[in-house]
Amino acid sequence: MEDRFKSTKKAGLLGIIGNIFLLIIKAFIGIITGSQAMIADSINSASDIFASLMTFIGNKIASEPNDETHNFGHGKAEYIFSLLISLVMILLSVKLLVDSISSLIHSNYFTFSWGLVIVCIITIITKFALYLYTKTVAKKYNNILLEANYKDHRNDCLITVGTLIACLGAIFNIYWLDGIIGTLIAIWILYTGIKIFIESYNVLMDISLDATNNDIILDLIKTYDNIKGVESIYSTPSGYKYIVFITIQVDGNLTTFESHKIADNLEEDLKKLDKISHAIVHVNPV
Repeated sequence: MEDRFKSTKKAGLLGIIGNIFLLIIKAFIGIITGSQAMIADSINSASDIFASLMTFIGNKIASEPNDETHNFGHGKAEYIFSLLISLVMILLSVKLLVDSISSLIHSNYFTFSWGLVIVCIITIITKFALYLYTKTVAKKYNNILLEANYKDHRNDCLITVGTLIACLGAIFNIYWLDGIIGTLIAIWILYTGIKIFIESYNVLMDISLDATNNDIILDLIKTYDNIKGVESIYSTPSGYKYIVFITIQVDGNLTTFESHKIADNLEEDLKKLDKISHAIVHVNPV
């Protein structure tokens, strides 16, 4: 658990440092040349700084152990902060969409500079490196905050490729391409923001385990010969894992100690599953 939070903290810090650097060079060259695509890209970097900062803070809160007021820990902080990240992405995307469409309508021009090309190349290399590192950590620890981050890094690589195309288009006086790319960037950010919002919202609204994981639980229960049946399986998320509440049926002739021993053993086996942090098993005699 400790390695999970340390790795997430490191990924968040690297994201903050990398995105601050990119924001500065993008904003500088974008304002000088008047490139709408580059300005949109720089604003996207600003949202990335916020996302990395939320990752850092959310991870710190989620790493706190359970206490008297939070019996199952603080894991849902990951989803609260990923929800904040998604809302900022959605708001920024709407602003970028309006600005880019306005640029198309009014046929805005920008000054071509090889500095635009260099900034694009630096951005692509930096973001691809952050994407590879963050994805590795996210997959290893099943962390939604880092999942949001690595998808954002991946999107930024694709977005900046689009910005690069828009900049090169200016060589051939195709200035309208700048507004088109800015619009596509805005739509992409909007799509990503909505997707992260839905995933975070579902967890915060206590979405239950999916059918696949329920089947894994049932298969585990079937290995117990002295469990006669399963009356119910309920689950609720607690951070990146779930708490499950299960009611099983056992032989009514068993002693209280024997039936509770079965429940205790099942709880321990359930907690060994990847998706489960706590298990509460209730016994009914039949």
